[in-house]
Amino acid sequence: MLRLAGGIMIVAGCFGLGMWYRSQFILQLQTLRELLRILEMLMGEIRFGKSTLPECCKRVGERQKEPYRSTMLQIYRKMNENTGEGFQTIFFENMEACLQKVPISKEDRKHFLSFAVGDGFEDGCMQLRAVERSREMLLLSAEKMERENTEKCRMALGLGAMGGLLLIVILC
Repeated sequence: MLRLAGGIMIVAGCFGLGMWYRSQFILQLQTLRELLRILEMLMGEIRFGKSTLPECCKRVGERQKEPYRSTMLQIYRKMNENTGEGFQTIFFENMEACLQKVPISKEDRKHFLSFAVGDGFEDGCMQLRAVERSREMLLLSAEKMERENTEKCRMALGLGAMGGLLLIVILC
């Protein structure tokens, strides 16, 4: 009876680990989609609202959930303080710190922040092109992840369950 209970716990634990890995894959894809929405909102604010980038951050931040909300509003506040730092520096530093807390790869983080690196913010068209380029790179990454995600999720669950069964066979 004790062996049966132990075996069930092992299988349940390994299956739970597989479920956790599956949830991490899904969470990473959701985070990428959220970053794409942020870039699309920034593009809309630049294109139709004719706003400056700090104002865009304020408007986008007001419509976001945490941790993006507080970060975008902090970027707006720091730009209004006129400390002498440029938008690119402030945006990069604050969003880099924010993106450390969310589950995305370094490559996707680099793609998201790429529009804030370098110069080229003379007018709205240049700003819009930089954000569009960043969005396109993230979109390609998200599409690739979506294609791979189904197999990865299925494999994580299967390996978790099979790993548990293998442990039972080895221990018995």
